[in-house]
Amino acid sequence: MSIIGKCPYCKDGLVNIEKKPVQGKNTKIYTCSNASWKSEDGEMFELTKNATCNFRIWGNSLLKWGKKGIGPYEVKQLLQQKDVAVRLFSYQTKTEYFKYITLDEQYGVSVLWDTDIPKEDKELL
Repeated sequence: MSIIGKCPYCKDGLVNIEKKPVQGKNTKIYTCSNASWKSEDGEMFELTKNATCNFRIWGNSLLKWGKKGIGPYEVKQLLQQKDVAVRLFSYQTKTEYFKYITLDEQYGVSVLWDTDIPKEDKELL
């Protein structure tokens, strides 16, 4: 477990990187030190009663849009309240596209579908 920044949702929490097995594959999860999670089946995780924060970002949360994982650098940028440009891939049309992601308290991260990325940001990806 390593610390990558301060939690944006609580005053004294630190965001850690952990690995949890999901469907037989190790998946990164970025969680607040004040959030504790439990699972009965190793697949569905829920907050424990003593958790005081719910911050978490699953590393594979953009998998259905063709992004294999969210890395520590991207999470550090999100913790600094920055929108992060990501490369996504459509399996239906076999094309890549670029969108910003931002923190979302309910889902961890959200894709900003209505915002186009400037050409100079695409070139950095």
